Amino acid sequence: MSNIFKKIESIMTSKNKAGFISFESFLFILSLICGSAVKIRGFFYDKGLLWPKKLPCVVISIGNITVGGTGKTPMTIYVANLVKRMGYKVVVISRGYKGLAEKTGGIVSDGKRMFMKADKSGDEPFMIANRLKNTPVVVGKNRFKAGIMAFNSFNPDVIVLDDAYQHLKLKRDIDLVLLDNKYPFGNNHLLPRGTLREPISSLMRSDAIILTRSDSPSGMEEESSLAKFKKYTCGKPIFKAIHTPKIYKIIKAKNIISDKISTHSFDLMRGQKVFAFSGIARNSDFRHVVEGLNCKLKGFTEFPDHHLYSNDDLSNLLQLLNKLKVDFVLTTEKDYVKIADRVTWPVDLVVIGINISLGNYDNAFDNFLKNRLDELVK
Repeated sequence: MSNIFKKIESIMTSKNKAGFISFESFLFILSLICGSAVKIRGFFYDKGLLWPKKLPCVVISIGNITVGGTGKTPMTIYVANLVKRMGYKVVVISRGYKGLAEKTGGIVSDGKRMFMKADKSGDEPFMIANRLKNTPVVVGKNRFKAGIMAFNSFNPDVIVLDDAYQHLKLKRDIDLVLLDNKYPFGNNHLLPRGTLREPISSLMRSDAIILTRSDSPSGMEEESSLAKFKKYTCGKPIFKAIHTPKIYKIIKAKNIISDKISTHSFDLMRGQKVFAFSGIARNSDFRHVVEGLNCKLKGFTEFPDHHLYSNDDLSNLLQLLNKLKVDFVLTTEKDYVKIADRVTWPVDLVVIGINISLGNYDNAFDNFLKNRLDELVK
């Protein structure tokens, strides 16, 4: 079964043309069916045959039109902090994918205390709650129900939704769509033949586009991709952001946690032997980060996105560590929240997180968001 999933994943990211009779052709037919269903659903909402529910406060959605890997969670943290600095009361809502509270919903944090562990909240909401201070985090697959819970509990001015661009059941006041600068539309095919969740024309629903990882070569250099992009984003603000890796924590070999990030530098791993593992949407991106640290990568283990680590997984990682005899083990912040306090590491564990920066677009994005919020709140 795992081989089939790997083959499908390979096809989803491939730009090769499929043969007339092939597995790729079968997936293409499925993508046409899925695309038709998405278009019909969108048509019903556009024509008022289906009505989105409205929350009693301003709603900002952070989303994308492809599966995984565009940086929605770091951007959610960035936007929540920005809106809070503008003087508004903020609550973040996330689906809580694969968390025990995904269906029932619940409060992960009130901004001061944590009420859920990562297995209940899901990895991304737990990570958001750890990062955001004095900002409550709520989870729930039903975003309207979660929104009402958030409003009744915390009376926010603004709710920031993590990964909700396709959640048409709930009315959003500001839709921010993230596109990976290198792979904006994948291979231009819908799921499961490609990585598109919905047609590129869905960008017309957005209020602004943010090109993430803009320090990478642009994937819109191809004339066809650029033409599609311009067609559906005409007149919409476009901002550029970059992802900056940062040491989030270092867990010493005796499980003594070091939170003083300012004292840590990637220089401490220069020339050292390291082992790394991750379970994120694009494990190759994390591997690329590790390889850029001027260390000696002795091994790298990949897991699926949102992977729930079993005791056997952790035992196997420890056995591999002991065999490789490395100086450090590296993982992502998203992975760490699911394994914290479950392992005594034989060497220091370096947890790497991602910060979002808008660089030269910082002031323009601040002004865009402030002007829109001032109008909406009034």
